[in-house]
Amino acid sequence: MKKTLTVLLAAGTLLGAAACSAPKMTTEETCARIKTITSSPTSSSDKFGMTRLANQIRPIEATASAELQGPLQSIVEYLDESAKKDPDQAKVDDLKAKYTSAGQAFSQACPAPAQ
Repeated sequence: MKKTLTVLLAAGTLLGAAACSAPKMTTEETCARIKTITSSPTSSSDKFGMTRLANQIRPIEATASAELQGPLQSIVEYLDESAKKDPDQAKVDDLKAKYTSAGQAFSQACPAPAQ
């Protein structure tokens, strides 16, 4: 049992170290990954959907392009606060302005494909 636990801990440590040293994505790669997540039917506006969306964005935020790292952080912060059981409304209002600004930055960096 101790050997299994040791192996699992070692594997987790290696995976964590690999994630920390992951190379930064380009803006195009970041856009593609975010668009894939946001087009998913699980991205709903209820508390469960907001939590799920924030959790899907977190790993992308860590390796996102420098241009989109700030906006993604603002989006995650807004989703986290909004999904709380009893969100602080003043904080939500403050974060909503940053969320809106982040959405605009994302739209400028990741234009929709021409039809």
